[in-house]
Order: sequence, then C-alpha cells, then structure tokens
Amino acid sequence: MANASQSPSQNTTTRPRISFLGCGYLGTTYAVCFAELGYEVIGYDVDAAKIESLNTGVLPIHEPGLPELLKKNLETGRLRFTTDVQSVADFADVHFICVGTPQRKGEHRADLSYIETAVVDLSQHLSRKVLIVGKSTVPVGTATWVQELVDRHAPEGLGVEVGWSPEFLQESNAMHDVLRPNRIVYAAQSEWASQLLKDVHRGILELAAVEDREVPVVETDLATAELVKVAANAFLATKISFINAMADLSEAAGADVVDLARAIGYDQRIGNKFLRAGIGFGGGCLPKDIRALSARAGELGVGESFRFLDEVDAVNTRRRSHTVRAVAELAGRSSGPNGPDLSGVRIAYLGATFKPDTDDIRDSPALDIARRLRSARADVVVYDPEGLENAQGFAPELSFVKTLAEAVAGADVVCAMVPWEEFRTLDPEALGQQVAERRILDGMNAFDPVQWRKHGWSYQGIGR
Repeated sequence: MANASQSPSQNTTTRPRISFLGCGYLGTTYAVCFAELGYEVIGYDVDAAKIESLNTGVLPIHEPGLPELLKKNLETGRLRFTTDVQSVADFADVHFICVGTPQRKGEHRADLSYIETAVVDLSQHLSRKVLIVGKSTVPVGTATWVQELVDRHAPEGLGVEVGWSPEFLQESNAMHDVLRPNRIVYAAQSEWASQLLKDVHRGILELAAVEDREVPVVETDLATAELVKVAANAFLATKISFINAMADLSEAAGADVVDLARAIGYDQRIGNKFLRAGIGFGGGCLPKDIRALSARAGELGVGESFRFLDEVDAVNTRRRSHTVRAVAELAGRSSGPNGPDLSGVRIAYLGATFKPDTDDIRDSPALDIARRLRSARADVVVYDPEGLENAQGFAPELSFVKTLAEAVAGADVVCAMVPWEEFRTLDPEALGQQVAERRILDGMNAFDPVQWRKHGWSYQGIGR
C-alpha cells in the first residue's frame, strides 16, 4: 500500500478550495488530510490559542501520524488556520461544519448551539454562492434547519446551499479513515452541489485508484445522510452492550464470554468486531449519540421503537459499578449497602483514556471507575501512556505517575483497564516481582487466565 504522502497530482479545475469550521479532533484531522490530498485548505476556530498552536505545527490532540502531516502541509502553503471568519468566507468554495454537538446539560438531546453560531457567523460574511456541508453528528432534520439559518442570515440572492456528509473517524486511526475511508456518504440539493461534492472527494478516489482500491460512494438525501452516523454508532453500541450482558450471564453460569464471543463471531451474519467484553464503551461519540438518537426518535413520534437504546445505555453504565465490586472481591472486601470500603488498598490503575492510542478522556469508563474506587477510599495510582495530563485535570483526587513501574510498585491490586500495547504485553512473573499482592483485574480481557494463575495471580476477567 502506498504511504500517505503519495497524493495524486492536483487538478485545479476539480479542486475547490475548502474550509473546516471547528478545529477539534474532527476538523483538524480533515483539514490536514485534505491538504495532503492537494487541496487548498483553511481551518477556522474561535479558540485563538488552538489556532496559534496549529499554525506553528503543534497538534493539540494525540493522533498517530498526524503531527508529521500537519507540519508538512503548513510548509507547502496549502494549509493554514485562522480565527478570522471573513477570511474563511472569502477563501473557500465549500465550507464543512465540524463543531461539537455535545449532549445538552440535564437532557439527552444534542446541543446544536455551536452549529448555529458557526453557520450564522459564516453566512453573514459571505459574498458569493458557496456550499455549506455539515459533517458534525446531528439529529435528523438538522440540515433543513441549517438551510433556514443560511437563508435568513446570508446576503439576499446568493443562493447558498446546504449539503451533508457524515464523518466516520475512529480516534487513533483518524488519518487513515480520512485518506482511505471504507465509504463516502453525502447529500446535495442540486446538481451544482452534487458536482461540488464529487470534486471535493475526487482526491480520495484518485488515491484509491492509485492504490487499486475501491471506495463505495453513497449519494442520498439529507435526512438519510444525517442518520447514517448515528445509526452506525447505535448498532456498534448495541453489539458492545450485548456482549457485556452475556458476560454477566457467563459469570453467573460459569461460562467464558471470550470463547462465546469467538464462537458466535465466526457467523458472518454477526462478525467478531465489537464483541470484546470489557468495562464498556465511552468517548465523545457513542454515549451521546445513542441518547440523542433516542430523544430525536421520541420527538418524531417513534420513541417506543428506540427504547432498547435506553437499556443499551444502562447495560453500559452498569459495567462501572460491576467492575468496582469485582475489584473489591479481589481485595477481599465485601460490598455493603453503600458499596465496598477499600481503605488501605493500593490499586495500580493502568489506563485513563476511553481507548488506546489517544489522549481523549471524554466519558472514559476507565477514568470513571478509577474515581469510583477512590470514592470507596482506595489509594488509586494511575498510569496512562498519553492521557495523564487530561486525566489529572479532570480527576485531581487521583494519584498519577509517569511510568508503569511507579504505578505497580507495592500494589495490592492491579487493574489493567485500557488495552494499550504496553499493558497487553505485561509479563506475569516480572510484574509479580514488583507488586505487594498478585491480584489482577483484567478489564481488557487481554490475558490468558491460565498463564497468570500459573504464576500465582488471583485473576479476574470480565465474564470469565
């Protein structure tokens, strides 16, 4: 396979200039990667410190491979970042909206205020017909509302149109997901907009042709394009909660959920991906997206059909209290009406991010469980290869160390929670020489219980 630097030659007649509004994880990754594909790109954000950092080649997020592409494309002049919305409006032919759509405080619905602000600010500064394309994950019906905002706030007579093209980025694999996606989905309201979206994605398809790959393209209507991402996330969340529910049953019945998942995963109708039992899903997408989907379904009168998502969410949340009880049992402490008392128990806690190869702690089940253990009076010593700074700012009540050796020294219980490579390759005998007691909670289900028990460990996995 060719590497990321093997971009197809630029054809200026089919390369519209592009802006990405919102330079968080989504917008920054897309901006860098589209510059790599040969497009002229500008990224916009209201956070001046973030923009300054990006313009000096410093990436404010952890994403493998992206820092090198950022510096490279800043040097080519194809990529720049700004806080000046007028320069964005003057520059780009296609504007992608990539701002956050978090869960509303105290509600399950999505907060669209960032989208509204970005669209209104941009629209007021436009002087020609352009295409505004939503990429943020939103409730179905948002595109129509965005078009109304544009019609209301853009100068009269420009004919600015709105399209939609959902993103499918996986943190720690985001660069690959932009340059070599497994599908492209978009919606347009006219032939003019459809052609612009074809031109926007031409670089991706040309790279695929160079590498002898095919990228399926689905052109659809606005509502369907809005639903694709949340539908995918809801399905994945359901698979994860299903196997975690089976983990509960496996523990009660004396079965092994790892073997169970392997056996059913061989069925091609089911597949083995997202069937790893563990401490549950988190991050900035799945939890909020399934709640927002359920809420929007209720608003549209079909809420009863999505009640299962409430249980998917509940199963996921229960993993956290279940894991606390499992740690208490390993430590020989019973759980009373107010939970266990883990006073005097030193826990080596391995992992704080919501998944490996990222510094993202948003809705991290690992970090939430660590805080629950601390609330039960345990001495929780946390080590994470990339997420320490973010975790420490969010959970200052925990103890944080910079090396694995510091975390495990004198530990009564080791909790291996996030499947970083450094943790998945732990040696049971070497680790046993560093701890006070050989007790391990394998929240990753990454270890062979037989091998660990052979080395004198009290081993507890998830559903086994």
